[in-house]
Amino acid sequence: MEELIGTQRPTRRILDPAEAIAVLEHTVPGLVALRRHEPAVFDWRAIEEEAGRALPADFKSLAEWYPAFGLDDFLHIMLPWPGEEAPRAEAEGTRSERWHSDYPVDLRPAELISTPLVPWGDSTEGDNFYWSVPGDGPGHWLVTICSRNGPWWHYEGGVVQFLAELCDGTLEPWALPPVKPRITGWAVEGGGWHQEG
Repeated sequence: MEELIGTQRPTRRILDPAEAIAVLEHTVPGLVALRRHEPAVFDWRAIEEEAGRALPADFKSLAEWYPAFGLDDFLHIMLPWPGEEAPRAEAEGTRSERWHSDYPVDLRPAELISTPLVPWGDSTEGDNFYWSVPGDGPGHWLVTICSRNGPWWHYEGGVVQFLAELCDGTLEPWALPPVKPRITGWAVEGGGWHQEG
């Protein structure tokens, strides 16, 4: 069984999605080049039905303004693509595993055995990034990191604020390498990935 080593808290939790995105754009200036001219329109009802729950507002706002992207050849943020909300699952007549963790329950820290984990990112090194989903609404979910090195930990802020604080060094990257604020890849229409040189 893995170990939960602690929880980091932001000095001030940013609740407004637009403010959180502005902080991330300031921290990772290269991100602005990927910003859509207008927010993408998603069928969030279909996405959330597929996920089995409502999703956090900052994540939905990030997806509306940005494609999935990679930071520092390490962290991949998995964002849906507009118009492709759940076509594969529907076509195959199955429920998508996109929004469900396949991490074995018996290997989780004791505190997380009965807590649903919803994936939102992963790393090239095998680290996994989740939300821990308590009974409360998505505004209360914890960012939960499962390091490939074993330790698990929480962050008491939204995903967008987590990314900004991880990249600007405010956050201690427990069991993770430091992540530089540089965009190294992003999703393109049709399911492809553009890798920065």
